[in-house]
Amino acid sequence: MGKPTGFMEYDRKVSAAEEPKSRVKHFNEFHTHLPMEEQRLQGARCMECGVPFCQSGMTICGMTSGCPLHNLIPEWNDLVYTGNLQQAYKRLKKTNSFPEFTSRVCPALCEAACTCGMEGDPVAARENEYAIIENAYEMGYAAANPPKVRTGKKIAVIGSGPSGLAAADQLNKRGHSVTVYERHDRVGGLLMYGIPNMKLEKQIIERKINIMKEEGVSFITNTDVGKDLKGTDILQHYDKVVLACGASNPRDINAVGRDAKGIYFAVDFLSQVTRSFLDSKFEDGKYVTTKGKNVVIIGGGDTGNDCVGTSIRLGAKSVTQIEMMPKAPDTRAENNPWPEWPRICKTDYGQEEAIALFGHDPRIYESTVKEFVKDKNGNLKAVKIVKLKWEKEPETGRMNMSEVPGSEKTLDAQIVLIAAGFLGSQKYVTDAFKVEVNQRTNVKTAQDAFQTNVENVFTAGDMHRGQSLVVWAIREGREAARAVDESLMGYTNLTIQ
Repeated sequence: MGKPTGFMEYDRKVSAAEEPKSRVKHFNEFHTHLPMEEQRLQGARCMECGVPFCQSGMTICGMTSGCPLHNLIPEWNDLVYTGNLQQAYKRLKKTNSFPEFTSRVCPALCEAACTCGMEGDPVAARENEYAIIENAYEMGYAAANPPKVRTGKKIAVIGSGPSGLAAADQLNKRGHSVTVYERHDRVGGLLMYGIPNMKLEKQIIERKINIMKEEGVSFITNTDVGKDLKGTDILQHYDKVVLACGASNPRDINAVGRDAKGIYFAVDFLSQVTRSFLDSKFEDGKYVTTKGKNVVIIGGGDTGNDCVGTSIRLGAKSVTQIEMMPKAPDTRAENNPWPEWPRICKTDYGQEEAIALFGHDPRIYESTVKEFVKDKNGNLKAVKIVKLKWEKEPETGRMNMSEVPGSEKTLDAQIVLIAAGFLGSQKYVTDAFKVEVNQRTNVKTAQDAFQTNVENVFTAGDMHRGQSLVVWAIREGREAARAVDESLMGYTNLTIQ
């Protein structure tokens, strides 16, 4: 694959990011990608390693190593190198329904498992993927390709996030008639309103949705199934139903003063900002403004980082990010060898921007909120935090945390954004279809299965596995589509990989 000596001859090179102080002035994507001739050299770096961990998608020590979609990465790296981009697109689409999304928002599990990365820099697989899919749109390879034969079977997909879209796309290709229900005003779910525009411009989603429409998928927006429509009505009109509504219950912070005005869940904040930006470029004022305010974000991860970048773009006076966990090491520890996912400190785009504007990393580690301080009108004015220490139980080895006495600190804050993750599906949806849930309130199925306890009802994505990555949601949607197809037809020719 690639050029056998390419990884020794060519250095890793990726797209150039606009300078932080410049890019915070807008909400557009901010990377300038390589010209195709330079990108071909990046494909040449893919070594003939024999065991391509990059596409394995294995679970090692509880973490995913390599691509969950089992993308044929060495194959399309080689095709990028040789300039056969049409064939590269065909190989990429065999496993990935939406490379236009993953090449922008996936954390590149493939690169973390790349053999080149064991002693040097990994192959720039995600940017090769970007080059393949964007060239396909430019050259017309990614145009609509409707199925030639219809089966007469009707399927409802509830939720238009990445898992619902993947299931719909696969089932439509099989010839079934698919209708996707979305409770919001635009299609895309988490992709549309949970991920800021600077990470994934929304015309990229709309471009793909328009192709799916041309291919025969129907979309119904502003319809909240379980409230606007009964589950029984859906089941009467469709042969099968796929529930793909995501993990929509945000974890809360139960501290004194939680009722203060100025505290918001992160995804609610991000959704309002994106909707206002798309509707009116913020002229309607229908969003939480951070202009001139001190913002405290509770929680790390991608969502916390997105809140940092968004708050800065809206003119925050200061941004602080509170994380309960200790700071991860800057390089792999001895107990975290390749090809495990590297448990190292990642400074993402939002944190980079905070460092550039405010002169320091916004993160405070091993801390939690002890109290939200209100003024006389009930508005948030400060946050009291306390340091934590982690100790291992001698008998079980389990890590427990406790407060460090005398470590309290008060931070000025007029806005708090809670980005502490999500817990399972929403009850009104599961009740509407009478599906069982597990202890984590995810929809319950047999191991590695997608059929619920209710006949003709399947599930996929975060609603099934819990909060996870876009790439896992796509994988789940594709697998659920295969299970639905086999249930309908008695066999399936839909491929997962």
